[in-house]
Amino acid sequence: MSSNKRAVQSTPRVSRLSFSIAAALSAATVLSFNIAHAQNAKPAEKAKAGELETITVTAERRAENIQDVPSSISALKGDTLDAINSGGQDIRMLAARVPSLNIESSFGRAFPRFYIRGLGNGDFDLNASQPVSLVYDDVVQENPILKGFPIFDLEQIEVLRGPQGTLFGRNSPAGVIKFESAKPRFANEAYVNISHGKYNTSNLEGALNLPLNKEVAIRLSTQLQGRDGWVINQRPGPTGRLEGYRDNAFRLQTLYKPSDSFSALFNFHNRDLSGSARVFRANIIKPGTNDFVANFDPSKVFYDGRNQQDVTNNGGSMRLKWEFANTTLHSITGLEKVTSFSRGDIDGGFSAVFMPGGSTPGVIPFTAESADGLPNHRQLTQEFRLESKGKGMKWLVGLYYFDEEIDIDSINYDSLAPGNPRNGFAKQNQKNKAYAVFGSVNTDLTSAFNLRAGVRYTNDKKDFYADRLIAPPFSPTFIGRRTTNTSASNVSGDVAGTLKLSADTNVYARVATGFRAPSIQGRLLFGDQLSVANSEKVTSVEAGIKTDLFNKRARLAANVFSYEVKDQQITAVGGATNFNRLLNAAKTSGSGAELDLQAYLTDTLLLTVSGSLNDTKIKDGSLAIQACGAPCTVLDPAAVGRPGTFSINGNPLPQAPKYVANVTLRYSIPVAGGEYFVYTDMAYRSKINFFLYESREYTGKALTETGLRFGYKWADGKYEAAIYGRNITNQIRMVGGIDFNNLTGFINEPRFWGAQFKANF
Repeated sequence: MSSNKRAVQSTPRVSRLSFSIAAALSAATVLSFNIAHAQNAKPAEKAKAGELETITVTAERRAENIQDVPSSISALKGDTLDAINSGGQDIRMLAARVPSLNIESSFGRAFPRFYIRGLGNGDFDLNASQPVSLVYDDVVQENPILKGFPIFDLEQIEVLRGPQGTLFGRNSPAGVIKFESAKPRFANEAYVNISHGKYNTSNLEGALNLPLNKEVAIRLSTQLQGRDGWVINQRPGPTGRLEGYRDNAFRLQTLYKPSDSFSALFNFHNRDLSGSARVFRANIIKPGTNDFVANFDPSKVFYDGRNQQDVTNNGGSMRLKWEFANTTLHSITGLEKVTSFSRGDIDGGFSAVFMPGGSTPGVIPFTAESADGLPNHRQLTQEFRLESKGKGMKWLVGLYYFDEEIDIDSINYDSLAPGNPRNGFAKQNQKNKAYAVFGSVNTDLTSAFNLRAGVRYTNDKKDFYADRLIAPPFSPTFIGRRTTNTSASNVSGDVAGTLKLSADTNVYARVATGFRAPSIQGRLLFGDQLSVANSEKVTSVEAGIKTDLFNKRARLAANVFSYEVKDQQITAVGGATNFNRLLNAAKTSGSGAELDLQAYLTDTLLLTVSGSLNDTKIKDGSLAIQACGAPCTVLDPAAVGRPGTFSINGNPLPQAPKYVANVTLRYSIPVAGGEYFVYTDMAYRSKINFFLYESREYTGKALTETGLRFGYKWADGKYEAAIYGRNITNQIRMVGGIDFNNLTGFINEPRFWGAQFKANF
């Protein structure tokens, strides 16, 4: 049972397996390998000074120049990843790093929620589906806990904006985030990247690549991260320090390539996370505003509940590739298993108003301490893909199969009783099977005009049941098992045209559709009913330009887009009844523009600028929801004839900033055999609504986080030492809230600094 898991304080354990991997990698660094750069699976063609390198992406399941792909794509690699990942951060660090992307979580490091062009899902249930698909090494990571797997030893991250209803298809009406690990190759190489910083934060990343013979090569990669708890509980309670963690992961890949016509890539990966769940803070919002209360101190909380988080993820994949005379056949098999347990003091404070001595800080009407667990999970996927080779018309056809089963525990605790005993328990089970058939063509109609088109048929079925086994206070003791099921099919696809204006400039237009299968929720701990949301469908139109300028000293990609979602799945989170309820909005619209620019201002000064404008709107005059149970100032009109509810017609989508911007500058001073460098980055997002309704208190202010990195590379780039800072202006903002009890919020990470050393062997 999840409730029997160990309690976690500020410095949870580090797994012996991960320590063994770290030792092996450390030993590997003393070897004298005569290699180039260790983090690239393939040696990149070195660009001339002041010239941008060609970016190759696999957004359409083939390796292509990013400038030739007729859709909005951003790629992250190299210095950018080194900088934003230097402080031991998790996947949320990618928020606002590319146009139209936001990422947040009410679970901390374990359960990221993604939003592209405003489309996302704030649902915190462990079977929640998201309209942004995450694909790691060609395998879809469907469960939200899987999506938090650490980022290390990567070739590249690609963010594909807009519906991806042909080639990826699995719940991707908003887009796809695609991670590609550095692959084994036939060369002896290794690297190690070590950093240490504030709050005793440590980060060790490394990889060892070894060819065992002419046919087999292996690559062992690991990341070991840790931090002490820096938030201090000011009241006696079961948890003294918070925001500490130990997050360890490794990946072992084996490449078998006996000939040019066949290769097999095997991948096994593991994650072991122990630490703090999200830290909720009671009554930190000044009533009638979205300001912090006077004398708010991010380093202090007042807790009587327990806070802990544990995640174990084991997975593997097998990627087979056969090269024939005119075609290539791919087989991709993936298996993922994850268990998780996350427990928090949801009311964010100590005691309750009806207790002797009252509550701290401020008015806490009642205690709320709960946990969600994923004791059992299994995801099996299989894809076959056959594609053409050579010149002329390119085509691709494929089959996809998805099979998942999960169990979910929901637990309530009595914070006022000695030992915080469990006093509520409910279970859910969901089985989900889906399959798809897809195909696409890519052909040059003239020497200057290229046409691409694709189509995908999807069938999705879910079976669900939920039980309430122990009723918390004020809930009926037994309601009986609740069951439901869904079945849906859909045809989606896209068509895009590219006109080559010159050797360096393309303009394109794209029309795409996407589909998200029906979703089911049943948190019976505090409610008696299941809720089901019907399929959502999106149609998107996009047009843009991609060009290389000034002999590849600059590169520009810009586009405008518009989309409409029919029956968008939205989640009424919390509210007066503290209950998740799935809904369908009749229509949701979005429109905007996106920009990516890279430019060498001089041979040693590189500027990147990206940004987006997103205007989203819910269009459903009949849709009304409950608002906050906490005393907040609701700005929406009361629904006519439905007391206690408010119309959300015309509201923007939650967690959908209108503006996102990112700027980086890298300046280098070359010296014999190396360089000095300074790198700065700034990520901005405008204000956001936390929930579907609008209120003064639950509106997050605009957030700007700035990083700075000074360093020295020597021995032709083999070694690097740097000092860095993250959020150097120490801008603290609320990034989410809890609305059913008191004015509880949670915040972004404070200022952080550290030092880093990298070595390639």
